[in-house]
Amino acid sequence: MVMQRPETQRASHYALSRTFGALARSGLFMGLFCVGVSGTALAEDSTVHNWTTSGNVTVADRFPDVQASGIARLPDGRIVLSLPTSAQRHKGPVLVTWNPGKLTPFPDKAAQSEMISPLGMTVDANGQLWLLDEGVRAGSKAKAKPALLHIDPRTNKIVRRYAFSAPAVRPDSHVNDVRVDLTHGSAGTAFVSDTSQTTHPALLVVDLASGQVRRILEETVSVSPVPGFVMEADGRLGRYDATHPTVPQGGVDGVALSADSTRLYWSPLSSRRLYSAPTSVLADPNASEATLEAAVKDEGEVGIMDGMITGPDGSLYVTDIERHAVVRRAPDGALSLVAQDARLIAPDSMTFDGKSILLTVGQWARLPDFHNGKDKQERPYILVRIALPEDQTHATQE
Repeated sequence: MVMQRPETQRASHYALSRTFGALARSGLFMGLFCVGVSGTALAEDSTVHNWTTSGNVTVADRFPDVQASGIARLPDGRIVLSLPTSAQRHKGPVLVTWNPGKLTPFPDKAAQSEMISPLGMTVDANGQLWLLDEGVRAGSKAKAKPALLHIDPRTNKIVRRYAFSAPAVRPDSHVNDVRVDLTHGSAGTAFVSDTSQTTHPALLVVDLASGQVRRILEETVSVSPVPGFVMEADGRLGRYDATHPTVPQGGVDGVALSADSTRLYWSPLSSRRLYSAPTSVLADPNASEATLEAAVKDEGEVGIMDGMITGPDGSLYVTDIERHAVVRRAPDGALSLVAQDARLIAPDSMTFDGKSILLTVGQWARLPDFHNGKDKQERPYILVRIALPEDQTHATQE
């Protein structure tokens, strides 16, 4: 850009104003204006460049028959993927380790019969894997059997299964994501999101020593869909409707622990707001509902998110469904775009992988449930890698 001195600018503005005045009086100005508006646009006329891609997203793998959802990086570097069956059934294993072009049953082939529909997962501070099982397959009329599984990556064995039953879960429960806090409880505490298939979202708190499960904050503002909420998913607008959904919707979905495990963060799917509360309060079995509600903090608007992970510096990395993006929320609350790409149809779950983020990409908005029974999904499904700048590279932290 060539900058003009102030006196030159004033002279130019005066000359231009006289010229426009003359054109207007002659009737030529409107004609010239209309020609400018209706003329063929040139490439250089555009002020919007590459808005659909940030340039740091690459496809790490493609899956022709299965849609990955949960993802975690084990201490030895192995990447674990969950392949849920609640939306659509598929042949083969439901929990696997991933290498480019190869999926291997995890923890082994025999253990696959002990899982129904694995979904969210996390690795705790001791390197142990915790996996949520929705407990239901697509098309089944059987009662759901949701559970939390503890898997030891060192032995490749399922250590313990925590079955969820009433009153901790309801008939319409949909357990979604999990984080494990080892600073509260003799064996730690798990926090589970229950998105709910209808109108009863809540957080579940699991004492990992006793196996006791408490249902908290049910139907409160922080875990609930916003009434009348409108969102865009895969180019389609939909208003929240508990009885006839047209886009993915629901209550509390993604959850994350702060780097020091002192706070739990969460956000409802049908909302753009982020909430948090001290883990010391949430884990306290004697805390009343009034105390729990009073401890919740509204952290402000972020976006419509599904998955969420924490960096060692306290930053939250969240998926943004409407923007086909991943957003970073710095410890001071500042937001920045990490990645944006049209291929991120429904960005789902993430894990850090050294200098990058591995992200599962869903096509949940294209399921038949949202299109009057017509399947809009396009195979293959993808797993993507997002390169991070040097100042954002992290060791594994879930």
